[in-house]
Amino acid sequence: MRLFLNGLAASAGGGLTYLRNVIPFLADTPDLRITIALTPGLREELQDFRTVNFVELDVPPARRFWYEQLTLPSVIRDSGADVLLSAGNFAVRNTSVPQILLSRNSLYTSADFYQDLRSRHEYRVWLDTHLKALLAKQSIQWADVTVAPSVAFASDLNRWTGKPVQAIHHGFDQEAFCRDTSPLSKEVEEKLTAIEGSLKLLFVSHYNYYRNFETLLRALPLLRAALPERSLKLLLTCKLVDGENPGEYSPKEAAGLVSRLGVSDMVVELGGIPYRQLHRLYRRADIYITPAYTETFAHPLVEAMASGLPVVASDLAVHREICEDAAVYFSRFDSHALAACVQQVARPEKSRPMVVAGLKRSRSFSWKEHVGKILEIARELVSAKSAHAV
Repeated sequence: MRLFLNGLAASAGGGLTYLRNVIPFLADTPDLRITIALTPGLREELQDFRTVNFVELDVPPARRFWYEQLTLPSVIRDSGADVLLSAGNFAVRNTSVPQILLSRNSLYTSADFYQDLRSRHEYRVWLDTHLKALLAKQSIQWADVTVAPSVAFASDLNRWTGKPVQAIHHGFDQEAFCRDTSPLSKEVEEKLTAIEGSLKLLFVSHYNYYRNFETLLRALPLLRAALPERSLKLLLTCKLVDGENPGEYSPKEAAGLVSRLGVSDMVVELGGIPYRQLHRLYRRADIYITPAYTETFAHPLVEAMASGLPVVASDLAVHREICEDAAVYFSRFDSHALAACVQQVARPEKSRPMVVAGLKRSRSFSWKEHVGKILEIARELVSAKSAHAV
């Protein structure tokens, strides 16, 4: 079977994580040949495989959808593909082969996100998101099968579109995640060494609005008052400075909040950490926190559990599905509840059973199984097309 994977949407975060992890398992599948379309800047991030042909297409993000509709069908046809896997929320309408759509952007269905944009007067982003949501919704109609990374998000998409959506969890590969032996940068290492002995809270994310940094920051003075005997630090894998994060989200409000709350001494802005080195950072932290108000899967939750960290998470159906008993949950905009959860987890008698539960839960996620299920759908679609042709 020949598979064409459209990875043009991958740039950072979950999209790039997905490609990094699924490509080795696709490449290792007998009797499968893969063509992968991606932007030139990503090629150096990915290994070479004998059965994989990378097609680098220099397409500006603003033109990607139209390129996929007008030009990509001929690229797919020229590759000799039997089936198309569209990995970036938007399907190709006029393709000559069956298509599996991976839908993994919850912003399009999030009332909280639209309200957040209005409160920030981000009307251009609000309109842009609405327009993309219309295209994403239509894409689910165009695709032969749509796959979501969690049951909770699949249910959201089903309610939104009226179309059936299959849930296939994203995976995790402990060996691959911890394989890299290179040290953290000197700057990051110095920052971590300087706070040894502190209670270290970790949040792995570029700055963006839906990850709800502000609720987390508002919890810091509450924690300082509640735990006066502890030195507490929040580790961020970003910098709250314009131009230091991908996308169009401005961190000015968050940076101003740090200053107004007087918690600059508690916030450690590490900047971006290479994915291959993240395992070293997780092991230097004590508690993982995510205040996100919308999600589809959240890879860092699985990475944190596999690294032996208890989790404090906003109370989303997706978070409960992924973490189960390995996390404690707080109402997503309630800083007081977040602080109370951290106080609970800071006690060893509370965190120890969570760590055990997290290690067990992390083993439930497998990239090999994920790829196997995707390929099972692909083979069924190819067989059905062949039978129909006869």
